Amino acid sequence: MTQKIDPSLNRRKLRLALRRARERASLSQREAAEQIEWSQSKLIRVETGTVGVSVVDLRALLNLYSVSDPGEVQALEEAARGSKGSSWWSRYHEVLSPQFAQYLGYEGAASALHTYHPIVVPGHLQTRSYAEALLGPRDLDQESFGKIVDLRMERQQRMFDQEEGPACTFVLDESAVRRQIGGKQVLKEQLDHLIELGSRPRVSVRVLPFEAGAHYSTLGSFVLLSFPDDDDLLYLEHAAGSMTGGEDLQLLARYQECFQVITNLALDEAQSADLISRVQQDLGVR
Repeated sequence: MTQKIDPSLNRRKLRLALRRARERASLSQREAAEQIEWSQSKLIRVETGTVGVSVVDLRALLNLYSVSDPGEVQALEEAARGSKGSSWWSRYHEVLSPQFAQYLGYEGAASALHTYHPIVVPGHLQTRSYAEALLGPRDLDQESFGKIVDLRMERQQRMFDQEEGPACTFVLDESAVRRQIGGKQVLKEQLDHLIELGSRPRVSVRVLPFEAGAHYSTLGSFVLLSFPDDDDLLYLEHAAGSMTGGEDLQLLARYQECFQVITNLALDEAQSADLISRVQQDLGVR
């Protein structure tokens, strides 16, 4: 199923192209803003992808940066026209933190996603029943509860049910596939879902078994995103959420190393599917 290009992806395309064009022109953000009589904050918002840009404003920037190739100009003008409007997750804004909303924009543009979850099945892979059971103990009103679950389901559909998308590697601790969130029947359905998703061409589901012993891990879940045209990004999953990329290369490298060590210790895809099947059998539920 083909999806309309999300405005956040067009803003990202413009962000990267305009920043690089400015750097090639040897202009600072302040210098560029002054020459086209913008506030520096406006240029910063454009280069961070937090706002769209009109075709008129785009042409002023391209002229300043001496970008004249007809094909490149046309592609960027199309991106500018598509940079306005709301992203798909905007209808869930009441239950999204600004950090996570920004992260979703990056996730939609990633070429690869690597994530480790030590406690529960991650939202990317959850069934509706599992998500509802996991959210049950939280003090949420019915509307917020429903929107969070719907957000997870739509995010999953957009990631896995399109022809194109990131290559995904999910490493789950064995405790995550054994913890009976929602009871035995809900867990069995969730494990069925893991096996089905793990059988798809660009999805790898691997389990870090108890037998792996001590390992270079973290206190919580994390996601590493890779891009063909930008720096890698680290998203740490906690109450507030936090992202880092090229501005903290040491932290990014530490988590990249951590994921590599965890992956080396994890079972491969076939062994992981076998372990998940054994957990299902232990549940004694048909």
